This record gives sequence, C-alpha cells and structure tokens, in this order.
Amino acid sequence: MSDAYIHPSAIIDDGVDIGSETKVWHFSHVLSGTTIGAKCVLGQNVMMGPNVSIGDNCKVQNNVSLYAGITLEDDVFCGPSCVFTNVLTPRAFVERKDEFLPTLVKRGASIGANATIICGNTIGAYAMVGAGSVVTKDVPDYALVVGFPAKFLGWVSRSGDRLGADLTCPRTGEKYQETTGGLKLID
Repeated sequence: MSDAYIHPSAIIDDGVDIGSETKVWHFSHVLSGTTIGAKCVLGQNVMMGPNVSIGDNCKVQNNVSLYAGITLEDDVFCGPSCVFTNVLTPRAFVERKDEFLPTLVKRGASIGANATIICGNTIGAYAMVGAGSVVTKDVPDYALVVGFPAKFLGWVSRSGDRLGADLTCPRTGEKYQETTGGLKLID
C-alpha cells in the first residue's frame, strides 16, 4: 500500500490490502478483509466491504457501495451511483446476514450509472449494463443489456462497441463467435 494514494478524508480499516498505484478518493470507506488490486480508482463516497475482492485496474465511480459477497475481476467499470444488493428479501427488523448472495462481475465488464444489480447474479466478461438498468438474472459474456428488467439488446466487443451480424468490432476488427455462455473472441 506504500504507493497507493489515500485521500485524508478516506477511512481504511485494519486488515485491508490495497494494490500499487490505487487511488482512494474523498469520504470513501474500505472495511476489513477487503482486497483491492493495483491501479484501481475508487471515487468519492465509495464503500467496500467487509470481505470484498476487487481485481486490478477497476474503476468504481462516486457513490457506489460494494457489500460482502461481491467480486469484481480485473478491468471492471462501475458507473456513478450504481447499486449492488446483497439480500433478496430485505426487512429492517429481520437479520439476514446469513442470506447474502454472491455477485460476480467478470473481467472487463461495465455497469452504467444508476444501474442496479440484484444479488446472486453474474455479469459476464466484457458485458455492458446500460445506465439505469436493473439486472435480475445472469448476463452473458459480451452482452449488452438495458432496461427494467435488463433485457438483451445485442453484443459488444472488448472495446465496448456494438457488434453487427458479422460479429466484427468496427473499431478494432476483432472477430467474435457465439457460444452457450455468450460470445468469445476468435484468436
């Protein structure tokens, strides 16, 4: 953590592992048992933990809370004020910490501003969740989902560009192939 930047207003609890060149900005709080990879950026008013795992090069924008059971793999983008839930049937007067469901956001996925991710789901690699969408089921690799509830709209490339019927990225020329779990990049 020696070369990580921690804003003076941020709170980092004991037992947190923060990778090299990571930046934690104003009024953020990282709870014990949380691991944050290298070259990450946590915006203003981010709360993580306890026991959250964040890969390398992730960007978690302002006003995002990541609770126990959430894992972000490398290169994940969480837009401003996106929401992760941790219990399916919350009640203020019923203790349900033993019912937290894990949520996995795979490598390179992007979650738009104000989107809500219902716990127990997986966002596939390089998938894109549109701003304001509500994810209620697993999202395949490279899928673009939008709406309430989030519905499949098409495919995106690793660079986030919409793919046409030929499944070729208009920006990079990379070609993709459909699989049972979404798309895969053809080598």
